Amino acid sequence: MLTGKTVVLGVTGSIAAYKIANLASMLVKLHADVHVIMTQNATNFINPITFETLTSNKCLVDTFDRNFQFNVEHVALAKRADIFMVAPASANVIGKIANGIADDMLTTTIMACKAPKYIAPAMNTNMFENAIVQDNMEKLKRFGYGIIVPATGYLACGDTGAGKLPSEEVLLSYILKELHYEKDMQGKKVLVTAGPTMEAMDPVRFISNHSTGKMGYAIARCAMERGAEVTLITGQTAIEKPPFVKVIPVVSAADMFEAVKEHYADMDYIVKAAAVADYTPEHVAPDKMKKSDADMSVSLVRTVDILKYIGEHRKPGQVICGFAMETKDLLENATKKLTSKNVDMIAANNLKVVGAGFGTDTNVITLIRKDETKELPILSKEEAAKVILDEMMELGQQ
Repeated sequence: MLTGKTVVLGVTGSIAAYKIANLASMLVKLHADVHVIMTQNATNFINPITFETLTSNKCLVDTFDRNFQFNVEHVALAKRADIFMVAPASANVIGKIANGIADDMLTTTIMACKAPKYIAPAMNTNMFENAIVQDNMEKLKRFGYGIIVPATGYLACGDTGAGKLPSEEVLLSYILKELHYEKDMQGKKVLVTAGPTMEAMDPVRFISNHSTGKMGYAIARCAMERGAEVTLITGQTAIEKPPFVKVIPVVSAADMFEAVKEHYADMDYIVKAAAVADYTPEHVAPDKMKKSDADMSVSLVRTVDILKYIGEHRKPGQVICGFAMETKDLLENATKKLTSKNVDMIAANNLKVVGAGFGTDTNVITLIRKDETKELPILSKEEAAKVILDEMMELGQQ
């Protein structure tokens, strides 16, 4: 995933330094070339040998260490870096960088680095909220540094408030946003729908389906990492929302239709991956329907066909992809959908095929366009998302 990418991690004197060992390990597993620079104070919290073991690279502390492989270490590493993240960043180091002080290996290297730079503050709440620290971070923002907002919670000092270093997963998401893909969708707007809808029968019961939202979320994440501005309209799911996207939560098919109707016109690419209910109860009982010995029937009425609406009201230049999940006659039904909905592509899959369907981490998709049909092998949903977006970009260039 990050093969050929060089990540430089700057670790300063904070109790949260231990988290960066796991971050370094996560990056190595993604095949990144990871280099760690520590301040002298950071070595009081974690030993440099830990990072050297995890990354297989020398952990740098002393600017004038004579046992290194480069001629001018801080300049050489700064040139190689694809991203530089200081985490945890103490108030001391934030102040140094903001005011041009370069008196150790970390600060001299970041001064020489032209790659994207991120600062993840971690300190006591009162320190973080201090006007001087806040001013230094604003100054860094003006200089083009990204500031990762600290989490709020119980701190090592016993206080509760802002200043906690975000989780390793959050820090990794910033790195992936910069490095995972080339930014070939920069400047494009993408709308993705995902997850199930829930059609209320009464205040307790509803009609829904088995969709988890995994495929739609993977598409939203992939588009974001490729530089697009992403809007995700999602039904209720149990999985984590993708970062750095605008998330609009909805419940019912009617809610999703209204959200799509409000946002679709400005989009360059629209991917309708949500499993929207085709029918909804004609009447919603105001109170819980009590069971009895008799059978019960519920009158259902059609919901608005969102994909058809988009196809009928599409704007010039928009590329639209719908999804079709079938249990039989896959190609025939999906091809009909391509024409009847007036869209550019249908991503079709068969629920009965091993590796496809709801809740899995893989998918087996057939991409149906007006000019060709492509049967894809079993792929992870992340891999499938990339292929779908590649196809849509190709259609957009025709």
